[in-house]
Amino acid sequence: MGEIASEKVMIGVGDGSQMDAYHAKPQGGGRRPGVLILQEAFGVNAHIRDVADRFAREGFVALAPELFHRTAPGFEGRYDDFPSVRTHYEALTMEGLSADLAAAHAWLSERGGVASGDVAAIGFCLGGRAAFLANAVLPLRAAVSFYGAGIGPALLERAPKLSGPILLIWGGLDKHIPPEQIAAVTSALREAGKPYVNVEFSEADHGFFNGDRAAFHPASALQAWALALQFLKSRDE
Repeated sequence: MGEIASEKVMIGVGDGSQMDAYHAKPQGGGRRPGVLILQEAFGVNAHIRDVADRFAREGFVALAPELFHRTAPGFEGRYDDFPSVRTHYEALTMEGLSADLAAAHAWLSERGGVASGDVAAIGFCLGGRAAFLANAVLPLRAAVSFYGAGIGPALLERAPKLSGPILLIWGGLDKHIPPEQIAAVTSALREAGKPYVNVEFSEADHGFFNGDRAAFHPASALQAWALALQFLKSRDE
């Protein structure tokens, strides 16, 4: 793993708003695969920045856009205070989120030193839903959704529009996403003829990949990281 560089960048969105994003990339020249890192409801915080850095060390150009930029630029919520998050979470619209994803994708493609057509997405909870949406509205190479709350039923009609394969990762102990919701997602993908991988970690709860949360499950997180990384890297082979 080589050295990386990171910075905060500002991106213009199609609706006229300005969105900050955390950008991490490997040191050195050459075009690289790109990956959008899509936040939990708690913002582009230390955990999300760490995920971006981890991808950069693996050779990706990573970009983590601040999806709450319209209501709370720079927001980083506390894991034990969801009420402070709810206002910004509920203010998101499908139109605004789609515009943010398009702007982040364009920035990576045009200014990030990313190889043409070589952008993927990975997201967690809110970001897991956003990764599914990104795969439907952008020409992504692949997507990974960790415990994507709200994919079903809201986004199921978009399944036929997915551009790349998707890896779905769930926690078997997650009470936020019932089994029937997961079944609805996989059923929609199957009916649409879209390639997907569906994985459940039986000992893991919602948020298990995040080392800063009480739900962190080290063994599941380690295995999920290896799986997600290989899933995205294999799309370049």
